[in-house]
Amino acid sequence: MDDLAKRCQNRIHLTTDNLPGYRDAVDRGFDANVDYGQAVKQYSTPPNQSPNNRSVYGKVVMMRRTPIFGRPFFNKISTSIVERQNLTARMHVRRAARATNAFSKKLDNFKSAIALHYAYYNFVKIHKSLRMTPAMAAGATDHLWTMDELIAIAGSFLPPSDMGF
Repeated sequence: MDDLAKRCQNRIHLTTDNLPGYRDAVDRGFDANVDYGQAVKQYSTPPNQSPNNRSVYGKVVMMRRTPIFGRPFFNKISTSIVERQNLTARMHVRRAARATNAFSKKLDNFKSAIALHYAYYNFVKIHKSLRMTPAMAAGATDHLWTMDELIAIAGSFLPPSDMGF
């Protein structure tokens, strides 16, 4: 949260689930400069499933939204956007998928794979809803990047001996 707070120039709207450490971490990282709420989902127990087994969830039967700090918009207290973003990353980066044999043996390799995914997602991939890349929509670039451009820029961040070829 400290790192996130340092990167945010403006007041943000933040939502988490109710993991016990989040409230203190948000308070420490953002002080009073955040609109923070928690979204807590309650699941049904799937048929023939022990209620103590958390590996398989049933359907969401209720979601409780709770404002914690600041003035979060009640209807925007949700974890759906980040859950969708995590799913997209897991689908595009096999290393991030659950139960995979495509894992990274080195943390730096995993970080690089995730960084490449987000660079591709934001600068190369045209999003149907935007009809352009998110980077173009945000004004971070004025053109659609090619894969060659992405690879050249990504390669400029690594010394030649670390390219892995």
